[in-house]
Formats: sequence, structure tokens, C-alpha cells
Amino acid sequence: SESKIEIAKKYGCDFVINYKKESFDKKVLEITDNRGLSVVYDGVGKDTFEKSINCLKPKGMMISFGNSSGALNPIDVKKYIAPKSLFFTRPGLTNYVAERSELDEAAEKLFDTIKFGKIKIEIFKEYNLSDTRKAHEDLEGRKIIGPALLIPNE
Repeated sequence: SESKIEIAKKYGCDFVINYKKESFDKKVLEITDNRGLSVVYDGVGKDTFEKSINCLKPKGMMISFGNSSGALNPIDVKKYIAPKSLFFTRPGLTNYVAERSELDEAAEKLFDTIKFGKIKIEIFKEYNLSDTRKAHEDLEGRKIIGPALLIPNE
């Protein structure tokens, strides 16, 4: 949406593409002089998978981490992965912080990054705990742009 584009620009994105209005794979190839990208992070899923793959250069990596448009169909490796020797991954947080020491290390890195201003966090919205249903509806409706908090009722 236009509001999300403005937020992305506010936080320093040089190029912002509304995938519902433009063919983002063609735009990415135009921006990169047809070289493509080393990595694509795709949080949308079903609706953007093929175009995300098209954006990658040979030996690029597709990181699929979301399903906001629906789960991916089974991936045809011969059609999508093999032609450019691509890497595909679907990371899950539980695998990266399975041990307590991994969780502690990840948390320390995150909080240091925030403390030193490399990541800026603005709370998008606060919901009363009694409005949990509304918070979930807003999340599912893609109305939440950034962190949202549930605040216990007093």
C-alpha cells in the first residue's frame, strides 16, 4: 500500500515496489541491470513465489518466511531451483534457538543492536488485553505495520 511505501522510504529504502501494482520481478531486474539479486526474503508466500524466484541471480538464495497470501504450492525443483542453481530455505526460529545458549546469544545481539541505534523500534499500536480478538483480526487483515503490544487491563 502507499502507506507502507512511505514507511519503507522513511526507514531508508532506496527502491520500493508495490507488488500489487507493478510486476516486481521485472522492476528488480531493471534496477539491477538484469543481474538479479543475491537474496530474496519473501514473507508473502503463494502470490509472490514465482516472481521472487525470477528476481534471483544464479546461485542466489530464496528465503521464504511467511504465508500472508497462502502457503506455497509444492516446489518444482527442476523448474524453479535447478536452472539457476538456487538455494531455497524456510527457516524456523525454533531451530535457531533450540538451546538456551543460542537463545541468550540471539537476544543479546538483538538488544545490543537496539541499544546502539542500529535498529529503531516504534510501537505501531497498543491493544488492551480485552481487545486481543481485534488485535488478531488486524494482524490477519495486514493492518498492523510494526510491533503491536497487548497491554493488561488495569
